[in-house]
Amino acid sequence: MNYEQTLAYLENLSKFGINLGMARIERLLELMQHPEHRFKSIHVTGTNGKGSTTAMLSAILTASGVKNGMYTSPHLHDYPERMVVNGQEITRDEFAQAITYTNKFVEQMLADGFEQPTEFEVITAAAFYYFAAVGVEYAVIEVGLGGLLDSTNVIIPEISVITNVTLEHTDRCGSTIADVARHKAGIIKDGVPVVTAAKGEPLDIIKQTAAAKGASVYVKDEDFSSNFQGLANGKQQMFIDAGGLGQAEIALNIIGCHQVENGAVAVETALLLGTKESRITLQTIKSALTTVCWPGRFEIVPGSPVIIIDGAHNPDGARVLRQNLDLVFPGREITFALGILRDKDVAGIIRELIRTTDTVVTVQPLSYRAATPEEIAREIEARHVEAASTIEAGIERAKQLAGSDGLVCVAGSLYLIGEARQIIFNK
Repeated sequence: MNYEQTLAYLENLSKFGINLGMARIERLLELMQHPEHRFKSIHVTGTNGKGSTTAMLSAILTASGVKNGMYTSPHLHDYPERMVVNGQEITRDEFAQAITYTNKFVEQMLADGFEQPTEFEVITAAAFYYFAAVGVEYAVIEVGLGGLLDSTNVIIPEISVITNVTLEHTDRCGSTIADVARHKAGIIKDGVPVVTAAKGEPLDIIKQTAAAKGASVYVKDEDFSSNFQGLANGKQQMFIDAGGLGQAEIALNIIGCHQVENGAVAVETALLLGTKESRITLQTIKSALTTVCWPGRFEIVPGSPVIIIDGAHNPDGARVLRQNLDLVFPGREITFALGILRDKDVAGIIRELIRTTDTVVTVQPLSYRAATPEEIAREIEARHVEAASTIEAGIERAKQLAGSDGLVCVAGSLYLIGEARQIIFNK
């Protein structure tokens, strides 16, 4: 298949939706002779921050001279974003080749009477194949959904990372915070160290799971810590104390108060790995975090007006976004271009993010799960609220309402962010 044919193939697979379970991916990888066994890995889950933490860890490995792959989801613009080697996205042709190769084994599964693998399972298997084929030493693998039954959970990593746990995906992971925590803790493997910033009941569940599996746990604010020291030269200054592993002042290129926590998790994980991999040092860590990027997460676009792009898609993410807006732009009036999926906690996101003094233009993300602009607008109490017919029209209207000296924030769904970035950067 060429790239266009590959997109059509994946679009056809998407009709099978999300179907958690391990049997299909295990059989597929068995037929492919287990490419996931041909490199070491770090496994990352969490409600928020898992993507940026994954990006930090991959950047640290690259800066340390460790050839590595990074697997993330969803993509913002294009499927090859999900598979990165040493900071470089694979090409469209390479992506098509990896999917084409994987599909041969999917067809064999179907001929043998197995259930059709989902789109995410096929892409995950293709990523493992590609990373093995190009000879990465490590892969940093971000969980797609939950952890326990996620198709990435076939790996046995060197370190398991759980950034944090709040209520999400209740239709898939259970209706309580304890249920969600058990899914996140499902990535913990026998004897494999765990690094986490979880708190409260989720942390208790993580510790219990780790104890049952003989896995040591390194906990933020117990075993390591971080402190925000201010903003300077467009970077976030922070101090990290990794306990007996070292201390460092770090200039982090990703802005946001929550990134101080994610940065601490990434540094602790890297230093733990550094006890086995001598190429990883505090110096390579500091160098990597000075330049690391993670688009669409409190991404500041200078101009008139200034635009902030953030994929806050649950109440906790919305709360953190609001904190960051108040921290970086204190006292500024904000005009939002807001789009949310219908199956998310729409009211909770709005409650955490929007104030009565704000101006809001609602838009519809590019997903069949999206709430309509009118549905979102009805939930909002603000100074001015209106619905836009398209994402582009919504962003333009928000810029108009904000004025050249104003501040526009595009937020609410990663399915909105990709399209918004294409419009804003004229891609």
